[in-house]
Amino acid sequence: MTDTPITVADHGPIRHVTVNRPDKLNALNAATLDALHDAFGQAAGDEGVRVVVLTGAGPKAFVAGADIAEMADLSATRGRDFSLRGQRLMRRIETMPKPVIAMINGFALGGGLELAMACHLRIAADTAKVGQPEINLGLIPGFGGSQRLLRLAGRAATLELCLLGAPITAERALQLGIVNRVAPAAELEAETRKLAEQLAASAPLALRATLDIVNVGGECAIEEGLQYESAQFGLMFATEDMREGTRAFLERRKPAFEGR
Repeated sequence: MTDTPITVADHGPIRHVTVNRPDKLNALNAATLDALHDAFGQAAGDEGVRVVVLTGAGPKAFVAGADIAEMADLSATRGRDFSLRGQRLMRRIETMPKPVIAMINGFALGGGLELAMACHLRIAADTAKVGQPEINLGLIPGFGGSQRLLRLAGRAATLELCLLGAPITAERALQLGIVNRVAPAAELEAETRKLAEQLAASAPLALRATLDIVNVGGECAIEEGLQYESAQFGLMFATEDMREGTRAFLERRKPAFEGR
């Protein structure tokens, strides 16, 4: 057993947040949801952090779901509150001003897949399994899984995963657009580090604006999204990073972005 539901470690500008309940396959209870929400809030406000990598402790699971033992005796009202608590975390991650990578090292089921889908990018081990098995418990997804899965993979795949409740392989998840990349399990950490380092070297303000315009564009009419994109595009011309990026291109060298 562990008394620390998450661990946080910095590797240069990359912050690693790990769900640390391997004895419970990193299941999400209320304390873990709150600890993660606090950790992402701190990462958002820390100027030294440019990228966040989220994963699970142990060899078996990213997050195997919500904590069933904690949910089993909830009333309807408390069940709704638990759902809203999880959705608050997912929205905190989804609206982060810095890229968040889910490193899916094992099972990502139920709340675990919902957690991964709230991240901006997902890289999975080839041995990982993902799914929404809530139907097998007489439940439905409660942390936003039906909505994010619908947007990532479409109606047919969402209904298949949520109605049948069977997990799928990482390769199938890649085909459906649920994950961005699949790596051999032995190479997952190295591949994730490479991706995180690439993002950390990019212009922070442009990264933030990209996350922002995609979030806004996914929730509004295209004309409104286009106008918002143009406004954010114009703002980039007021940044030192834009000047540095264009100078570096013309001088045929790598840019050194400072987030200004």
